[in-house]
Amino acid sequence: MTGWTRHQGLAVGLPFENVDTDQLIPARFMSAPRSEGYGRFLLHDLRHDANGAPIRDFPLNDPGAEGASVLVARRNFGGGSSREAAVYALADAGFRAVIAPSFGDIFAGNAVNNGLLPARVSEADADALLAATPGDLAVDLEACTITAGERVIGFEIDPVWRTKLINGWDDIDLTRAHAQEITDFIAARRAARPWVWPHGVGS
Repeated sequence: MTGWTRHQGLAVGLPFENVDTDQLIPARFMSAPRSEGYGRFLLHDLRHDANGAPIRDFPLNDPGAEGASVLVARRNFGGGSSREAAVYALADAGFRAVIAPSFGDIFAGNAVNNGLLPARVSEADADALLAATPGDLAVDLEACTITAGERVIGFEIDPVWRTKLINGWDDIDLTRAHAQEITDFIAARRAARPWVWPHGVGS
């Protein structure tokens, strides 16, 4: 996974609350191999009518939103089931960030582990950004800001998640970053309490 600090791209608005993972990718598509890409399944049942034809006025079907890499939504984005495929669908469709007032906890963790930023903003700021979409936005991970024209908006993200995104780390990489501290702790523990150390282990 490649880390990043700044992303500038086209933002598209999805002005709905409670967009859950079942809507982000319906379960029937999850048997497809990831190698074929999940982007084409993103929000499939919201984007298409009962006959499978694209709904013309759905935001992501707008020709002006083609190539969008930032999604702006309303609260409780990514709630519902824990399927990581919901993040795959967004990432495979080219999205690098989702901006919303709140996120499903498991979705947000999965997003970070796949290089997708879940940026939390206020309800008012989300509404202002939605009103400006489709349009270009710049996301700065170091400053935790979103710039849309003359407007600069701060966003919130867990500091550990921010570190992982900037460095392109998963949870294993994050642990490896503390390798020396872990080694030092083991050495100190062994020296202070040698009687609890199994014979022949670590010698």
